[in-house]
Amino acid sequence: MGCLKAGELNRRDLNSCPHEKWYARIDGACRIIVCQRMGFVGVNFSIHREGFLFVGGAAVLTLILAGFSAKLALVGIVLTLFCAFFFRNPKRVVPSDENLIVSPADGTVCGVVLETPPVELGLGEEQRYKISIFLSLFNVHVNRLPVSGKVRSVMYHPGSFVNASLDKASVLNERNAIVVEVNGDSNNAMAFVQIAGMIGRRIICEIHEGQDVSKGEIFGMIRFGSRCDVWLPVGAIPQVCNGQTMVAGESVLADMLVHAAAVRSGTVI
Repeated sequence: MGCLKAGELNRRDLNSCPHEKWYARIDGACRIIVCQRMGFVGVNFSIHREGFLFVGGAAVLTLILAGFSAKLALVGIVLTLFCAFFFRNPKRVVPSDENLIVSPADGTVCGVVLETPPVELGLGEEQRYKISIFLSLFNVHVNRLPVSGKVRSVMYHPGSFVNASLDKASVLNERNAIVVEVNGDSNNAMAFVQIAGMIGRRIICEIHEGQDVSKGEIFGMIRFGSRCDVWLPVGAIPQVCNGQTMVAGESVLADMLVHAAAVRSGTVI
């Protein structure tokens, strides 16, 4: 559809979007309906600042290669586009309900288990659910906060770089663990852990101990393939199952008001 003059936007136009979510952007006198899942440059898309050096470097390399041959220039263009794709930072629609815990990462759920958290997290010995999310090379790698609250601790641990889809990556790989007091409640804490993979060799974390944070805000990223483990608050029941695709800042992992529901299961079809 084309641009509409101010006041011409109606529900019928919004319902024409085939996806689950939409948003309207005001652009001068025109209102443009943009599908939330489009992710095109200039529409619902930006580059995370960690990618500026990579994209800029690839673009300069492309110009240099163009001086030798068109084929080499094409290789440079593909590399530049890939860097822009990898460091993309799409907008997200964050649920406002303070009881909802959202995914901190894009990717696929690769584990939902009930177990005692590692001592290093300082969450006590009571069992709680851990949800693991695997990020492939093609997922968005920008990480977003799963809840609002106060950061209790940020702990970096050096380690190996085994395949992030394996369970042992949670304890062997380089990782950065963040513990947050949910909605400022010191008696209700949860943790989420950024874990580097075989290719990803740098974890970026932009928050610090004692900081007040808001759900859905960007707090870092992991370069080139990784994993994210989420330790839910005690009693919270996962609302996801293995194989589900997560969208950082949007997909709901759990509702803290739900304590009696059965853990979900599903089949990939």
